This record gives sequence, C-alpha cells and structure tokens, in this order.
Amino acid sequence: MHVSLAPVLHYGSEGLLILGVVFDYILLHVRLMLRSAASSNSCKVLLCLVILYITPLSSNSASPCSLQLTKPYEDYEYFKDGDFIIGGIVSVSSYATNYTFTEDPGILCMRPYARSYVNFLNFMYGFESMNQQVVLAANATLGYHLFDSCTDTRKAVKSVLQILSGPRKTVPNYSCTDYNKVAGFIGDHHSATTIPIAQILGVYGYSQISYGATDYVLSDRRLYPNFFRMLQNYRVHYKVINQILKLFKWTWVGIFITDDDSGETEQLALMDYLAINQICAAFTIKININTPSQPDRIIRIKEAIQKSNTQIIILCGSFSYAVVNILQIATDVLYGKTLILPPSWTDNSFLTDIYVDALNCTLNVELPSITFPLYGSFFDNISPLKYPNDKILEDLFLTELRCLTPNASKNTFYESLYGYHLSNCTGRGQAQNAKGFIYRGVSSRMYYSVGAMAVALIAMNLNLKSQPNETNHHFRHQLHHYIRNISNEFNINRTLVFDDIGEFPLYYYITNLNRLASNWTYMQLVGKFNEWVPEDQQLFINSSLITWRSKENKTPRSQCSDNCLPGYRKVPRTGAQACCYDCTQCPDGEISNTTDSENCMKCPENEWPNEKKDQCLLKVEEFLSYENDIIAVVFSCASVLFFLKATLILVIFNLFKDTAIVKANNKNLSFVLLVSIMLSFLCVFLFLGRPMDVTCKLRQTSFAVIFSIAISSVLGKTFMIYFAFKATKPGSNWRNWVSVKISNSVVLIFSSFQILINTLWLAITPPYQDLDTQSYQGKIIIQCNEGSVIAFYSVLGYMGLLAAVSFIVAFLARTLPDSFNEAKYITFSMLVFCSVWIAMIPAYLSTKGKNMVAVEIFAILASSVGLLGCIFFPKCYIIILRPEINTKGHLLGSRTKKIAI
Repeated sequence: MHVSLAPVLHYGSEGLLILGVVFDYILLHVRLMLRSAASSNSCKVLLCLVILYITPLSSNSASPCSLQLTKPYEDYEYFKDGDFIIGGIVSVSSYATNYTFTEDPGILCMRPYARSYVNFLNFMYGFESMNQQVVLAANATLGYHLFDSCTDTRKAVKSVLQILSGPRKTVPNYSCTDYNKVAGFIGDHHSATTIPIAQILGVYGYSQISYGATDYVLSDRRLYPNFFRMLQNYRVHYKVINQILKLFKWTWVGIFITDDDSGETEQLALMDYLAINQICAAFTIKININTPSQPDRIIRIKEAIQKSNTQIIILCGSFSYAVVNILQIATDVLYGKTLILPPSWTDNSFLTDIYVDALNCTLNVELPSITFPLYGSFFDNISPLKYPNDKILEDLFLTELRCLTPNASKNTFYESLYGYHLSNCTGRGQAQNAKGFIYRGVSSRMYYSVGAMAVALIAMNLNLKSQPNETNHHFRHQLHHYIRNISNEFNINRTLVFDDIGEFPLYYYITNLNRLASNWTYMQLVGKFNEWVPEDQQLFINSSLITWRSKENKTPRSQCSDNCLPGYRKVPRTGAQACCYDCTQCPDGEISNTTDSENCMKCPENEWPNEKKDQCLLKVEEFLSYENDIIAVVFSCASVLFFLKATLILVIFNLFKDTAIVKANNKNLSFVLLVSIMLSFLCVFLFLGRPMDVTCKLRQTSFAVIFSIAISSVLGKTFMIYFAFKATKPGSNWRNWVSVKISNSVVLIFSSFQILINTLWLAITPPYQDLDTQSYQGKIIIQCNEGSVIAFYSVLGYMGLLAAVSFIVAFLARTLPDSFNEAKYITFSMLVFCSVWIAMIPAYLSTKGKNMVAVEIFAILASSVGLLGCIFFPKCYIIILRPEINTKGHLLGSRTKKIAI
C-alpha cells in the first residue's frame, strides 16, 4: 500500500485545515491509547488510516505507511544528535514557490533575509549556552533537528514529519532506535505555518513553543493544550491599537488587510474592538499577497483612499511585501494620513530603511526588547567561510550580497532566477548587520524559547530519575507541565514565563518613525501600554513627541462627521454607518453636557436648560413678590389707602350716627358693610407674597365670605328700601316687613350659605400650594391650586347671584321718590361690582401665574372701591360738606308723611 500526502499539501491551507480537524477529532478519542503506546503497531496503523482517509490511493507500490512528500529544491536541514532532541521550525526564507523544471516537481524556497536568519542564529546560540546547563544538571546532552519552513505550510508540514521520523526517515513516529528522542518543538514564526504544525504535534502530545505566532486560535487550551508562545495573541495587539484610537478620538479609520487567513481573522478581531467603541471602517482594502500588484488594482486602491476623509489607516494581517509595495506606490495619496502598524509589521525593522517614504511618521505597536545574555563572539564574522555547510547562509549571501557559491550550477540557476550578476566575495563577505537584529522583533524570544524548553527538560529529567517505574517513552506527554511551571530563570522580570493560556504576557512600546532632513531615520518612543494596571491607566502616550504626517504637525482628526457640541445630539444618517451622523439641538427642557451625545437628558422639574442647552439652571420662581414686582407694591399701597378711607368713613358714620342720613340708611347694616369692605381690602395681602398652604386656604374662602357678607348687607339695605316705600301705602301689609330683624336675617341667612359652601370646600378638597413647571419655559409658577374647580366657581357663582338679586331689587327701587334715594347708589354699586367680576372671569381664565393673581386682586379692589364709593361717598359728601340737608325734613322732601326706617 502506498499513501501519498502530496494532494493535501498541494491544496495548501485548506487541505491542512481538513487534516487538522481530523487529527483533533481523533485526538479526543484516542488520547489515552496514544499515551500508553506511542510507538506501537496500532498507532502506526491509526496514522496510516488517517492519511488514507484524507488522501487518495496512489497507483505506485511502496512499503506500508510510507509517505510521498513534495520535495524542496534545498531542504535546509540541520541536525545534531543528543540524549534529547528538540525539533526546530524556523522561517528564514520569505516564501516558497513551485518549480517544475525537473522530473519531480518540488518547492523552491525564496529570498532568505538577514533579520530572519538571526532567529536561526539565536536558535543555535541557545543550544550552545543551554547544553552546558543540561549536561551539568541532568547528565544528558541536548540535540536539535532544525528546518527552514520557508514561510510555507507545505514545507512546514514536511519538515515536522521529517523530524518525527528522524534523520533520513520518512515514517512519522517510527525509528530504528529504542525510542524516539524528540522531546519538543520550537517554532514557527508565522501563524500560517505554526497552526498545522501544532495540529500534527497535538496528536502525539508533543510540547511546542512558538517564538512569533500570534493567531488567537492557538490560545484554545482545549485544542492546543501543549502549545506555548513567547508573546501574546493578536487580539491583545489590536486591543492596544483600539486604545490608541480611543485616546485620540479617531472614529473613522481605513483598514488594509492581507488576503489570507491571518488577514481575515485579525480583521475580525479588530472589528470587534472597533465596534465596542463605535469606531467605523471607512474602507477595507484586501490585498492579494501572492500576485504582483496590477496597475488597475493600484488605481482603484488610490481612488478609494482619496475619496475617503479618514486620516488613519490600520495595517491588519501578516507582514507582506505586496502591501508595502502598494504603500510605496501610493505614497502621494497617503500624505497626511497616519499608518498604525501592529507588532507583526514592526518586527520587520529593516522596512524603515527601505520604505521610509511609505512608512514615515507611522505609529507602531512594538514588542519590548527582552534582555539578551552576553554572547561573546558568537555573532562575529558570520560568513560562508566560517560556516561552509550552512546552506541558508550561503543563499543569504547569494541573494543579499550577490556572492558566488562553490556550486556552479546553482550560481547559474539563481542568476537566471533573480536576474542578478553574482561575483566572488571571498575575503570580504560578512553579515555585518547580524548583531543589529539580535534585540529586534522576536529574535531574542527565539533564544528564550530554547531556554524554556531546556530548563523544562532538566526539571522533567530529574523528576523521572526519582521515579524508577517511569520510562522515557512517556516523557514527551509530561513536558508541557514543566514548561507551564517554569519560573523566573532568565531574568525576564516575571514570576512565571507563561500564563494560563500558554502565552508570555508583555507590555508594549508605542513608537513613531521619524526621518530627519539628513535622511537619517529613528524610532521615537512616545508611549507605553501595560495590561496589568487599571484599564484607564493602561495606555500612556506623550503626543508632543509624535511627528505627524502633516505640514503643521497637528494631531490628525479622523471622523466621518463633526463633533456634536454640548447642547446637541447625534442623529444617524439614513443608510450610513453609526459614525456618520448629523447634529441637532436638544428639544426644550433637555440638555446634553458631553460632546457627541447620543441622547439629551431631561432637566429636573425645578431646573431648565440655559441658552446653549449644555447645563440645567434653577428655574425662576414666579409669584407676586414684594421685592420683584412693582404691581405688588401698588396693590399693597392701594389696599392700605382704601382701608384707611373705609376706616375714616366708619369713624365719620359713627360720629354722625344720630344724623338723619345715617339713620335713614340703616346704620347697623352700614357699619357691617363698611367693616366688610375694610376686611376685603385687607384680603389683598393674602394674595401677595409666596403662596403657602395656609394662605391658599384662607385667600379664597376669606374673600368669598367677606364679600358675601358685604353683598348680603347691600341686599338687606335694598330690601329695606323697597319694603319701606311699599309700606307707605294705606293698609299695606308691607309694614310687617319693615323691621331691623328682617335686614339682619337677610345678612345672616345669605352669608350662611356662603360659609357652608366654603366649609365643605375646605373639608373635602381644600386649596393648596402648587408648583407649575410646565406652563412657561424656565419658570416655576408658585400658585394656589384651588383643589376643586366646582367649589371655586360655586363660591363665585353664589356671590354673583347675590349681586344680581341686589342689582335687580335696587334697580326696581331706583325711581322711588325721596330726596336721598339710596337705591340709586346701590344700583350703581352693583352695576360696578357685576361689571368688574364679569370682565374679570375671561381675563382670569386667560392668564396664568402672577398675572392671574393680579387680575383677581384688581377685581377685589375695584369691586370694593365701587361699593365704598357708590354707597358711602355721596353720604359723606352730605355729612361733611352739606350738613344743612342732613335733616329729616329735607330727606323726605315734599312728602308730608314721615316714615321711620
């Protein structure tokens, strides 16, 4: 039976995802079997069945469970034997492509870079320095089996299967030796290659430490319980970026994403954070990283950038030269726009020298440097002369320094492939910039990955030796426990290296790329992000240190709409994103005291917005006040003046009570009427000043009872006048009605009805103080609520009825003969009284607040003055100025019959 894995590998990441799903599913059901018999025949058969399930049968015959893998043009394999073997997958070459110029198609690794090669050197240096500790502490040696993944998933899978098989073998988990000495794995740098490696290693229970992969899915301890990494997942990176956007209040951003799995997943993480703070994406441009940038595509990208008013663009996804090339081409439309780069981009520090125009003035989220131990002369004189068997270094010199290699056919091939002219570099070729990359990006994390694995192996080996029944067959299933509990062994300022999800928590630097006039570039440290402090203190940025990409070096404003100032609220635009809105002023009675408020707040009942509607002010309290209203002072003075006049008239009537005119007009009723009028003038003071519950209860009832007594007195006078003249006829029965008791009874009976009505009013629904906050903007009308409208208008109606009856009777008696017919003056007084109150009612109903009270006070004063003037002023005129006619004879005139009233 011959099994081929090539179809899956050629399918790329999709095939690997299927492979990973099947592996993870099988893992859940056969974990115990794998742990107890890792090298048994049943495991070999199981693996063959898995591969058979995924890949088709080949027509070629081969040994059982053999694998036909796509071979690379150059495998870049490094092996050193030891008691423990650590597998390593390192991305040095930038990418891989297919070649078909030989009989067997294969993978061609392209463009190794010095920065990535430093990761390879750090791997080697880590083994050199850690091997001494392993030998001393565990009496064992540390070996490695290392491959370049070429940043290609096919090459990565092929490499990890090769490591599992051992040197020169192609059967995973099978070795001619007693047991497989592979203890764990280091790598890889990129998530695209790290995930399939983790899926395969998860089946066998191997521990893995990545020095650069950031995909969030690797934090799932259910799927990857043995996976660790020397940094955090990309969600933390985009959390930092989100905090930067929030700090500068940027709500309208553009996004560049790479057209791969990394770009898609990281974009989703970024959008989650943007949604939390209501930040919108003005555009999202997806860039294909596998095909050259086409001119029409570049034009569309530039047009999208120009049409948008966003000033901030975020790069999302894995690093890609395709994206950088587009940024370089579109530099003219990117002027004035600030780029924000995540750590996956800022790790590539060499970009600042090559693409400075495209990346100048960017804001960068960078991983902090970790203290690197003294390395002596290890990184000195890195050249093919020093390491003649290092194929990666040979290719690195070929591509970067264009140096000839000892292989003539290889020289010819690469000259045609890259279009270079190679020359002899013997004696001068050195990787002079190797040391410059030691502390940058994830390079130092490679060293500590090896160190963490070595320290965990030492602890595990010592523990296994103390347990005689344990064998080395099971050590790989226990290693992750020791890695998880590594303490501060490397002076990296943390108690434990890894947290609960196998990540190395970090703080982050915020840097700003600057290019001086001398074309010298440098990274300006402008801020820091620390996740272990309260959220409002996590991010600190000194914006004065930032150089912005603008002429005036001002902080960019990146919003779809202008800020809605306090006093306004946001109104969403139809069909637009939430960040695009219009501003409208808050309605009456509401305010907004923050910028970009979505809703306006109602002011409390006793407050009202100011003109800008950005704060609530106490409403003005309105009532007839002595301090603020002149009319209150006028009413007070008038009331006192007329009270004094009424008092004077009362004194005059008392002094002249024995005169004919006083007697003729029923002096007792006159005194009652005068006192009532005096009290009605004093009632005005119950209507002035701040209404209280007591004054509200007294003002209407007192005024009603006093006026009812006054009108009843007038009615009694009118009846007596009418009865008196009717009684002058011989044999008239009206003489029985001419009596003081009758007049007193009229006053008492008709006043009692009003007293009864007011008593019921106070007992059932009495008036009370009321605060009217709705009638006027910015005012609180402090008024008396009458409690019962029916009772109030019943009181007024009863007074009107008494006045009407009195008016009718007086009108009928106005023509009766007498030299001083009081019925005429009563008629006038009632006419004035009724006219005043009839005119008062519509005016009273059409006003509010203190104007309503003023109308009622005016009606009280006017009607009282009408009674006083029409009834008593003519009498006082006669008493004071015409005493000669104040006689009984003159009063009767030509009438000879005397009538005693």
